[in-house]
Amino acid sequence: MTNSVYTPETKKLRRSTGDKMLTGVCGGWATYLGIDASILRIGMVAAVFLSVGIAIPVYVAAAILTPEEGS
Repeated sequence: MTNSVYTPETKKLRRSTGDKMLTGVCGGWATYLGIDASILRIGMVAAVFLSVGIAIPVYVAAAILTPEEGS
């Protein structure tokens, strides 16, 4: 009898190096959430306009705080 224990792979939030337009935040978050990056980018643009620009510092903070893929 073997002791095989299923250990799920942990997902790590990283900025994308391959799927990026500015800093890779939306690409990395989209990978983490399992959605298309284009949908997240459209949502981010809408959030910038609907929040009267408050989403911009949030994006900048995410770009600074989220480590880059491969690091």
